[in-house]
Amino acid sequence: MNLDDDVRRLATSTALATVVTQMPDGSFQALPLWVDCDESHILINTEPQRQRAKNLERNPAMTVLIVSKESDWDWVEVRGVVTESVSGQAARDHIDALSRRYLGVDYPNQVGPQGRIIYKLSPTKVNSPRRMGR
Repeated sequence: MNLDDDVRRLATSTALATVVTQMPDGSFQALPLWVDCDESHILINTEPQRQRAKNLERNPAMTVLIVSKESDWDWVEVRGVVTESVSGQAARDHIDALSRRYLGVDYPNQVGPQGRIIYKLSPTKVNSPRRMGR
């Protein structure tokens, strides 16, 4: 499924995404993160040792909510499943690109010995005010 214009616009802006994954005990973890996309996936870049990465390795279901900085009523919710991950230099280059978008400089934090990983979320459901008739 190709992402629609609203999803691509918000996922490539400087809006933070709330990323929701399921914890081992069944509760949910929701964290604000930088976000990106390609033509058909939401891209989440993290470190493999983070809890959200452990959650996704166990249960690949994820929800991502992106709200525009300009309007609280300009948002998209993307539900889906992680169908691919990318690590190594490509993930490192991606976090630098995200940092340049959000901060204007390469990623300033030290990257741990496990490096970075990009999780590619394949959408199964997309919600937005436009899709809800608002």
